[in-house]
Amino acid sequence: MSECAWPNGVPAIMPAEDRAEITELFARYAWGIDLADEEQVLDTFAEDGEFDHLWQGKASGHEAIRAHLHGLWFDRQHWWFGRQHLFNHFIMEPHPEGARVRCFFQIVQWNADYGTNFIFGIGTRDDRLVKRDGRWKFFRLFVNAWTKADQVPWKAKRTMTPRPINNAPAADCRPFSVQSKDPW
Repeated sequence: MSECAWPNGVPAIMPAEDRAEITELFARYAWGIDLADEEQVLDTFAEDGEFDHLWQGKASGHEAIRAHLHGLWFDRQHWWFGRQHLFNHFIMEPHPEGARVRCFFQIVQWNADYGTNFIFGIGTRDDRLVKRDGRWKFFRLFVNAWTKADQVPWKAKRTMTPRPINNAPAADCRPFSVQSKDPW
């Protein structure tokens, strides 16, 4: 038995080739969902895969996922047109049945009405992947969009009380040299 394998034959860390394929899977998902490419999005899911999305809830199987996508794209098209999902800081854990992949996400948006860009949302993902016909697919895609403080998976004891949004502290707009004597 090599140092990098568990007794059941599953590698202790995700092999580089699998990491690259999984990163590509996330890219294909983002291109598909952000450009309303139905077939590309569905191709990232296993036939019996599950899409667990904040506003729509769970959808299992390609036809139910397709219905959810149509709801996202066409019920609120102004929310989706010009959107980009960004995924980063991947943690990939191999398992006998596939892989657990966690990451952070950000959604940036171009607003067609105003011609401006903004951050639409941030959060985490905790997905389960399976390998089908030699390709990684989403078996369970779980979106944890941060819309309330208790959705942030903070591990330390939380001692602060979140402020209401309209009571944010004033920004410090003094020139840099006034804020600190040490410029570095």
